[in-house]
Parts: sequence; structure tokens; C-alpha cells
Amino acid sequence: MSTLADRHQTEIETQGWTLVPDVIATVLVDTLNDALIPSLELRDAIRVRNGVMENCGGTAHHVLADAPCYLELLANFEKLDPLLKQFFAGNYILNSYGGFINETDLSTYAHHVHRDIRFHSTAKRFMLNSLVMLDDFTIENGATYILSGSQHLPEKPDDEAFFERASRITGRRGSVLLFDSRIWHAAGTNRTTLPRRALTLTLTCAFFKQQLDYPRLFGYANAARCSDFLRQVIGFNARTPTSLEEFYLPVEQRFYQRGQD
Repeated sequence: MSTLADRHQTEIETQGWTLVPDVIATVLVDTLNDALIPSLELRDAIRVRNGVMENCGGTAHHVLADAPCYLELLANFEKLDPLLKQFFAGNYILNSYGGFINETDLSTYAHHVHRDIRFHSTAKRFMLNSLVMLDDFTIENGATYILSGSQHLPEKPDDEAFFERASRITGRRGSVLLFDSRIWHAAGTNRTTLPRRALTLTLTCAFFKQQLDYPRLFGYANAARCSDFLRQVIGFNARTPTSLEEFYLPVEQRFYQRGQD
């Protein structure tokens, strides 16, 4: 790995997070911002229809198949692949792919102190969060709070101690924040008149169950046009067969490939 990658790895190992600047080109960031609004509208309509709209304003879950730009963004994560493989000590897959529009004075579950994995483990790291900045992150527009080193805290810190000691993660649009999913964090409150937008992707060990069946969402027939990197990270190499016909296949065609542990 390069010296720069080594620094980012060291920061994840010690403080639990690292900010990688200028990963995503401005043109793609603009396209993603345009796509995020209809993605949110689609999900809001479903949530209203199903009566589950409470406390989730501005959040759009599972956007991968909404528009080609979301797949293009995921392909850009190949730039981070050496760093990600070192974190997981092996292969990994997409666990969730969402977006967040932090509007002025918005309050949702994301603004509460939380971590994105429900259990604490010191034996192995199972999950990594990534946050793609689609706008500049500033203190004024709700830069994320992260309590450095708290990946070692099994229990949630009290709010007063957290907000007193937490770092605010500011950065340029197109940057990617990576953090150990055991770390305690919270979205900041946007005090400006403009939205602060981001995409949030979580990655896990390949044997972890995805929040949504991304290979099926993306379409098995589309796997052939994916790069080796995308086939792996979308989860095409770690699927569960649903029939004996899918189970009894030559090695190279099997749903669950080698190296997914």
C-alpha cells in the first residue's frame, strides 16, 4: 500500500475513522445530487402509504438500482479497495446503500448518538461505514459528530460526554469518510438555509446478510456486465441458492464463491 493509504489505515486503527479527500469527481457528485431527490420522493411515497414515515425525514434507503450514477459511485470505491480489504482482512460486500438530505433544523434518528452495528466485537471487525459528501460538510450545515476511539466502547456514552468530546468531520464535496461501524456518532443539525446531502454505504464481511438482496435487486442477468470488483461488492459471489438447480453448479458458476469468509 502507498504511504497515503497507510496513513488512512493507521487512522482507522487508532481514532476509528479517516477522511479520504476528492475521491468522487465533481460531475458525478452533481449527478448524484440530482438523482437523490426523486429517490427520496419514491421512498417517502411508500412510507406514507405503509404508515412508517415517522422519524425518517430526508432518508432514502437502498438506492443502488434507482439510477446509473449510483452504480458508478460504487465502482469508484475500487480506488479504496486496498484500504477496505486490509480493514476486513479479506473480501467484503455491500450491506446497505442509502442517502440522506439533512434539511434545515431537521431531526431524525440519525441525529441521535448511535452506532450502525448492534453488537460489539473485539475478535473481528464485521462492518465499515462510508459517507460520501455530496456537499461541503461544515460546522454550520451539520458536520457529523464522531467520538474518536469509541470503537472500543461497548456501551453508549451519555449524550453530554459524547457531544463534549466528539470531533466534527468537515470536508469538501466528493470526499469519503470511512469509519469503523462500532464507533459512536451522530449527524449534526443543519443551521443553514441549504440542504446538506450525503450518501451512506455500509460494507460488511462477505458472509454477513445484506439489508436488501442487492444481487436480486440489481438483477442476476446484469451480473455479466459488471466488473470483477462490482460483482464482489454487490454480493454476486456470496448469494444463497434458492433451489437444487442453483446449488448443483460447476464451481465457477456457484452462487457462493470461495474466499467469502
